[in-house]
Amino acid sequence: MLRNIRRIILLLLIASVITFSVLAGSIYQFSKKNNDISTDAVIVLGASVKNAKPSPVFLARINHAISLYKNKKIKILIFTGGVGLNEKLAEAEVARKIALDAGVPYEKIYIDQISTSTRENLIEAHKIIKKFKIESTLIVSDPLHMKRAMAIAIEIGIPAYSSPTQTSEIKSWGNKSKMLFRETYYYIGFLYSSVFNKSIFRLANSE
Repeated sequence: MLRNIRRIILLLLIASVITFSVLAGSIYQFSKKNNDISTDAVIVLGASVKNAKPSPVFLARINHAISLYKNKKIKILIFTGGVGLNEKLAEAEVARKIALDAGVPYEKIYIDQISTSTRENLIEAHKIIKKFKIESTLIVSDPLHMKRAMAIAIEIGIPAYSSPTQTSEIKSWGNKSKMLFRETYYYIGFLYSSVFNKSIFRLANSE
């Protein structure tokens, strides 16, 4: 009996490692996907700000979006991200200022100032694109973040294509490995949450 229990536990552990590895591989492969197309707008996912200055990671996302605008790949910039701990300005406000300084017209920039997570970034961005009848978007974030971001966008109903930053500050293998592990962990959480929510929806509509 005890031997069977140990065997089951071992098999479960092996299955978990294999599943985690397969998902990590899919996230890494997706990180290379870059849609070189024109859309109505770009959604820039928020990242940390300190003393009203963007982190290197966030600055890379902002600059990528500005480059898309200047290359006429998009017409509207949507910056997301609320106010961080001990900060006075929202991440999106900081991003807007940089875009304005780069020559992007004020009326071409929309911002969300309340979101604090990837899902909230995209929910608030979705409100903006519905309000202004935006039909297609590019989503900008770091390469390893893109698969989860796109999965959430699709679930919410955002018409989007992947456009990862080409100059991500996450360069060393150590930092990439940490982010890949983190993203795989959160992506598994997203999958479980998605399945659970769909099950609840089916139950609610079957009564």
